[in-house]
Amino acid sequence: MTTAAEMADFARATSFEDLSDEVIDETKKRLLDSIAIASGSTDAEPIEILRETVTELDHDGTTSIWGSDMRTSPPLATALNGGMVRYLDFMDAYLLSGEVPHPSNNVAPAVAAAEYTDASGAALLRAIAIAYEIHYQLGKNAPLMDRGWDHGTYVAFASAAGAGTLFGLDREAMMNAIGIAGAGHNALRVTRTGDLTMWKGLSASNAGRNAVYAVMLANNGMEGPVDVFEGQKGWKQIISGPFEVSYTPGEAVTETMTKKYMAGTVAQTQLDGLEELLERESIDAADIEKIEVETYKRAKIIMGGTGKEGESGNRHNVQNREQADHSLPYTMAVLALDGELGHDQYELDRVRSDDVQDLLKRIHIREDPELTERYENGEMPAVVRVTLTDGTVHEIEKSYFEGHPATPMSWEQLGEKFAALAEGVYTPAEQDAIVDAVRSLDEIDARELVGLLSRA
Repeated sequence: MTTAAEMADFARATSFEDLSDEVIDETKKRLLDSIAIASGSTDAEPIEILRETVTELDHDGTTSIWGSDMRTSPPLATALNGGMVRYLDFMDAYLLSGEVPHPSNNVAPAVAAAEYTDASGAALLRAIAIAYEIHYQLGKNAPLMDRGWDHGTYVAFASAAGAGTLFGLDREAMMNAIGIAGAGHNALRVTRTGDLTMWKGLSASNAGRNAVYAVMLANNGMEGPVDVFEGQKGWKQIISGPFEVSYTPGEAVTETMTKKYMAGTVAQTQLDGLEELLERESIDAADIEKIEVETYKRAKIIMGGTGKEGESGNRHNVQNREQADHSLPYTMAVLALDGELGHDQYELDRVRSDDVQDLLKRIHIREDPELTERYENGEMPAVVRVTLTDGTVHEIEKSYFEGHPATPMSWEQLGEKFAALAEGVYTPAEQDAIVDAVRSLDEIDARELVGLLSRA
């Protein structure tokens, strides 16, 4: 049985020394990836809204906002830094049969807690690894998507446990923090269905904010429902159904994928295949008659649907950034036309331009049950077929993309991603210092890294 007590015991008992060298290295990579993505979203409109709101609430706090001289409270820093990590939809993910959760949503809560408590870099890595493990096990064993709940819900539990270790919570306080976070902060799947809004990219950082708030309440003696999972009208009865988990010392971090493209998780292989096919055959987008994609069920439902009952929404109806990065037809169309998929491709003028809107309507997504079965066994397969106006057909099949756990990104590739996203936020020298600090984090204090990220 899964209980708050078991979760608390796992978090408190797992030491930095329990983490393997591979887990430590991969955790560092996820931290750098999160910093990179946050750097690329500092001036996004929803982030500016968050910044304005945080300033209204608290502008003289103790915890740093990355890329600026702002300081605020740990929960509000989590909301803003976490929003930057999440908003671009460029973050990591777990590839699970019933869910596609994003464990990097736990990074900002851990960094905020580590700065506030003056923790070591090793303690920060431990907290992130613990949160990743809990996030993975909940997503694997208690999938929420088809039950109408949003995967940001996992963040409340995972970050409460991870941040709780940095606050040094004892067993009772850790259970209280987990109970408060889990009972009070469950998000609805409507965030990611229908006509998507700004909240798609910010709801998970709100869950992280709530987790840190729960930890601070518990640290000051607040009691919570420690039977949050198994109690009457508890999480299992109302939200997840029955399930059990078995924790490992952070090994789940090795199961994460790192995105190559600034788009939804389930679009990565299709985009990689399309780009490779266009280059291989020297295809001019003006000569494309249609693009057909055969892929697995989750990709079809989440990013390729037509709005029929049971699907997440009509992904051919794209009018804003949030709808665009969660649409296979849009992302494939603009990649074919522009040869890239970055900030410029998500500007409203580009999203609504005639050539993109025309081509995306000629992109058709179909589920192949065989590919769905392969997805259930760890692949992310897709067949991309491009038909030209002269009738010529070109096809490519791919099982993975660069960044999938089977083909993980190297430190060099992550450094290139960071450099591309951090331009104008951090100088090349500052970028190098941040990368060095992340790679040696177990040898320095967390505040040394945060000092490089902030302008305070």
